[in-house]
Amino acid sequence: MNDKLADLRSILALLRAGQWAAAHDQVQRHQSPLAAWLHGLLHLQEGDLEDAENWYERAGRRFRQRGTLAQELALFEAALDEPPPC
Repeated sequence: MNDKLADLRSILALLRAGQWAAAHDQVQRHQSPLAAWLHGLLHLQEGDLEDAENWYERAGRRFRQRGTLAQELALFEAALDEPPPC
């Protein structure tokens, strides 16, 4: 697993533990679409839908077609396990 994915997994663990401030501080250091999606999930969990939608857009995801937070977290975690595109 590369370091960036390991960092995103750590941030996801912080989010799931309710440590939103720490997760938010760390996710801002990343520039990938996966990081933008995770940033959106943080705002979604906080109830900040406007910022969540902005970060979903940056991630290339459709905010208005999203699932529940639990479904989105599961999809995000599955995306971390996918092999990188060739």
